[in-house]
Amino acid sequence: MPSTSAALTHAADLAEFVAASPSSFHAASVVARRLQQAGFTPLDETSPWSVTPGAKQLVVRDGAVIAWVVPDTADADTAFRIFGAHSDSPAFKLKPKPTTGRAGWLQAAVEVYGGPLLNSWLDRELRLAGRLALDDGTEVLAATGALLRLPQLAIHLDREANDHLTLDKQRHTQPVWGLGDAASADLLAEVAAAAGIDASRIRGYDLVTADAARGAVFGKDDAFFASGRLDDLASVHAGLVALEAAGADAPHIAMLAVFDHEEIGSGTRSGAAGPFLSDVLERIQLGLGADREQQLRALAASWHVSSDVGHSVHPNYVEKHDPVVQPVLGSGPILKINANQRYATDAPGAAAWHAWCDAAGVVSQEFVSNNAVPCGSTIGPITATRLGIRTVDVGIPILSMHSARELAGTADLIALSRVAAAFFAA
Repeated sequence: MPSTSAALTHAADLAEFVAASPSSFHAASVVARRLQQAGFTPLDETSPWSVTPGAKQLVVRDGAVIAWVVPDTADADTAFRIFGAHSDSPAFKLKPKPTTGRAGWLQAAVEVYGGPLLNSWLDRELRLAGRLALDDGTEVLAATGALLRLPQLAIHLDREANDHLTLDKQRHTQPVWGLGDAASADLLAEVAAAAGIDASRIRGYDLVTADAARGAVFGKDDAFFASGRLDDLASVHAGLVALEAAGADAPHIAMLAVFDHEEIGSGTRSGAAGPFLSDVLERIQLGLGADREQQLRALAASWHVSSDVGHSVHPNYVEKHDPVVQPVLGSGPILKINANQRYATDAPGAAAWHAWCDAAGVVSQEFVSNNAVPCGSTIGPITATRLGIRTVDVGIPILSMHSARELAGTADLIALSRVAAAFFAA
């Protein structure tokens, strides 16, 4: 499907968003900054909240952010329309005592975060990014430029590499970042310099690797968009663009909920299995004067669209996919279905999704796994279980999921955002 001018503009904005969001903490910060520019007011979790009709507000918790628009007609019974996504991606996370090396090379001590395609991280220039906790109790964001690389062993030294490349997660995934003696070098000083602070002030850090290359459109008719962290910044960006344009005239509270730590199970204070969303919902409802009966009624009338990427049919591995249901890049967002509720979609959710797609003028596809290839899961079932909110799992189809650089359809990116806007407005 040829990409339109609007789709290319959306893709360019996504490329800029991903480049500015090399870690979950950066992603939450960029979402907050853009929404503040759109008139949203940041709230502090440790301070009292004033939630009134017509308010546009947001709150950041570590690498997660939740933002909402309260309609002008809001009262204690007003329901929510929540577009959920996650800010983290598979990567390598910096260990304690991170400066290491051998044989004249400086290396970074890292551990595997989530489930990356290890081979995809080879021979790429990588950044280090995340947050630094300082000696005065403050936190700062830090992101280097291209600094590290995981060099692959030459074919001359591993003649069987093309037959069965095997990477040991400890021995083979420690990137190089310089030359010299590790005893006289300091990797954290490089990160501190990028943040404009003295390395001696660092008392803690959460730093991960990210591909240094920018997102790019390519292929016939500009059909493809390749980038790091499309899982799941493509969904975060789609919801952000939709919420930036949301008005206060809808009959419900439009909300973007971006969680951290989905790739490792979501079981953290900023993950979907933690209390962040329920805390925010309750504080909004209390601000609108709701009692417990009204809170439960509002939740029962609410919807959650859990948006995460799914698998496009792969032309070289068609047998890995369902023989009939085979979504492909550029043919629209996907409705994700699983009989065992690894995705939360059910019949009413499917009907609602198709109605929002119709309202947006967007064609949707379906995704279901091959019975012999079990699927993963998302934040959808977690939120449905924790809060009882009706949930439908959706996303865009991609190839190379969990690669350092993933592949999406350019047209699908803006289509997902348009459905998110229709969801907020319906």
